[in-house]
Amino acid sequence: MRSNVTSEAGLQTRLNQWWEGIPFLTSAIVIVCGIIYLVCLFVGYDSFVEVCFLPSAVVSHFQVYRIYTAVVFHGSLLHVLFNMLALVPMGSELERIMGSIRLSYILTILATSNGILHLLIALLVSHNPFNADLSLMDQCSIGFSGILFSMIVIETSLSGVQSRSFFGLFNVPAKWYVWILLVVFQLAMTNVSLLGHLCGILSGYAYTFGLFNKLLPGTSFYSSMESSSWLSTIVRRPKFIMCTGTTPTANIPTYTSQSTTSSGLFSGNMWRNLSSLMPQRGSSSPAQMQTAQDNDGRFPGRGRTLGGTNQTASITNSDSTLQTRLLDDDRSLDPETLGGRPPVSNNAAVPSRNQNNPSAVASEDDIQKLVAMGFEKTQVEVAIAAADGDLNVAAEILMTQQS
Repeated sequence: MRSNVTSEAGLQTRLNQWWEGIPFLTSAIVIVCGIIYLVCLFVGYDSFVEVCFLPSAVVSHFQVYRIYTAVVFHGSLLHVLFNMLALVPMGSELERIMGSIRLSYILTILATSNGILHLLIALLVSHNPFNADLSLMDQCSIGFSGILFSMIVIETSLSGVQSRSFFGLFNVPAKWYVWILLVVFQLAMTNVSLLGHLCGILSGYAYTFGLFNKLLPGTSFYSSMESSSWLSTIVRRPKFIMCTGTTPTANIPTYTSQSTTSSGLFSGNMWRNLSSLMPQRGSSSPAQMQTAQDNDGRFPGRGRTLGGTNQTASITNSDSTLQTRLLDDDRSLDPETLGGRPPVSNNAAVPSRNQNNPSAVASEDDIQKLVAMGFEKTQVEVAIAAADGDLNVAAEILMTQQS
């Protein structure tokens, strides 16, 4: 009996930790979709004709609200469960990168563009002079999967991976992954909306190619929203992530560990190519982070893959070795080392290594890059010295220490 209690307590603790690790917006979407499904289940509502995306109703009665209501309603337990389980890892990654307010704005754009594309394609097919098909105008579509397909395209573009794991069975080229997923879903489940998923893919490509850039405001817009009084209660929530890369209580990890394995639907590791853009829990000022993001042309939505920093340097030391080197350098740090020069260590091996390797002395620009990610300048200088001037290794050291 005692072992059963211990097992149950352990499982509950792990579930709580998993839930607490999901950022604010992603967890809010899961809660809203789950509550809406349960309400529909309890009241026996299963027709969805009033809330689904129905092109004929949008055209004849101008019921634009269907674009958004159709996203949060689901037809079955498996439908909502699968969509939300797919949303959690991918939505968490994008929210940590973009911030909660920014991601909510982008999801609104994606939902709107999905609905508009869905409507336009249905009208073209039903009114083409060659072979008109009116069936698409009367198809009732619901579910979050259209936006999920958009997010898959965006996440694949941001990660820059060359291959993706297909449900853990085999790897496929990343550029074909979403299309293979579309075909497999259509063949396996004939009642899914092919047009809804296709429009989600097209919207995702439109975002990655920069077609929505005119609709995306600068960082200052999101910062002003986060500082407004009417959002103050939400912003103070523990899991809320600001667009400047900070969290109110700093209890949400804002990066993906390199040891994370890829899930069946997504590659879980975006750190390799997004380390320079990943929001951190640092103590830099919002104005400093805002300036860095406004001047960074690689931010999501600029229509290009985020290559991030130089990927040719290999990390040859383990985390424990890097931590030991960092601590050795930190013990000898004094105020004279804060002028962009490497700290002088009591360990004779460290200064001899730095003297023989001029690249170990990082420039002020390199230091400011890491400071803009949210780290203290003192920590940055120590990490760069421990990493022999390699910014990738220095960033890894800082992330390890902060985790």
